[in-house]
Amino acid sequence: MVLRLGTGDAYALLEELLRTEYGLERLPALARDGGGKPFFPARPELRFNVSHSGGLILCGAGAAAVGVDVERIRPRRTGLPRHVLSPEEYAWFVRQGGGWERFYTLWTLKEARVKCTGAGLSGPARAIAVPLLAPGQGGTLDGLRFRAYGGDGWRAAVCCAPPEQPPEEVPGQSEKNVSFS
Repeated sequence: MVLRLGTGDAYALLEELLRTEYGLERLPALARDGGGKPFFPARPELRFNVSHSGGLILCGAGAAAVGVDVERIRPRRTGLPRHVLSPEEYAWFVRQGGGWERFYTLWTLKEARVKCTGAGLSGPARAIAVPLLAPGQGGTLDGLRFRAYGGDGWRAAVCCAPPEQPPEEVPGQSEKNVSFS
């Protein structure tokens, strides 16, 4: 679920999603695992994740591990793409014409992956492998499913484990990881 707000509360949107999709009257109590990731102690079967950027909010929930990211497109340091993209990703980025739109497409995929797996951005960003997708495309990599989204001035991505794959078998995921789809 994506919503454009001037000021907004990501957890209010998550509560609306849970009401609409799962019939929950209100947001369950939250806790955080050792890595700081929020989860519902009373609803361990329900995974969620939220992201926000410049008035945009993306949230999701489901039975499988999931990570989401949304970013407002804004210029950054000129050398950033070369620094954080793998050689293969950077070559794709250049072939696509470069630009911050393409960079943020890849960046949101990376963020969604580490939020899904619970790995966080603990190592170099260029080591976080993602499929080379344009907005509207989906793909798989390392047993994870990805989808890229985009619109005027924003990019977003979702990464999730297949529903039949138990969360503890997701590559790099911690035991108490929670995520969102």
